[in-house]
Amino acid sequence: MQATTQNNVNITNSTLQFRQDFAIIANWVKFGSKVLDLGCGDGALLQFLRTGMEVKGYGVEKNDANWLACMKNGSNVIQMDLEEGLSGFENQSFDTVILSQTLQAMHHTEEIVLEMLRVGREVIVTFPNFGYWRNRVQILTGNMPVSKALPYQWYDTPNVHLCTINDFDQFCKNHKISILERKVLTEGAEVSVMPNLLGNLAMYRLKSH
Repeated sequence: MQATTQNNVNITNSTLQFRQDFAIIANWVKFGSKVLDLGCGDGALLQFLRTGMEVKGYGVEKNDANWLACMKNGSNVIQMDLEEGLSGFENQSFDTVILSQTLQAMHHTEEIVLEMLRVGREVIVTFPNFGYWRNRVQILTGNMPVSKALPYQWYDTPNVHLCTINDFDQFCKNHKISILERKVLTEGAEVSVMPNLLGNLAMYRLKSH
């Protein structure tokens, strides 16, 4: 049995179970559009969008092993450090710019989000919600949170700017960024009640005012 998103992308149940975030992103991306995936990892999301949405996808990745994995799966990828900015990309040169579960690892968080909005007509940002109740419980017990969404120990984590859903909502308000859509997930299931407490993954579709 298959499920179909609003963009008529056929996605198997196994994909929906493990990568519901990919399904939502695909539903936010226009068929055949031009997409830039920042911090694209091994290129799995690009490959998914290329196959299901026939996007013209490009990735940016710093890690050598991930860059090679992208090349092997046929993704167009540029090896560069996002912390250096996106000055090589022209204004509004992509339909959608994506930063998937990488925001929390950025040192220059504000700058990269604003640069994404300059380069893309729309922006998709996803990140682990530090306000998730399990994280709060671990902090109350005196420990830094460790979970599927935050799998690192305090001493080896790449995460430098963890935030909550409420924090990011306020960030968008302060910078006059329009939130077109927001989805919050926990273990692949959408959360609509008390998302800042009950959701562990936040997903935003954004646009400049």
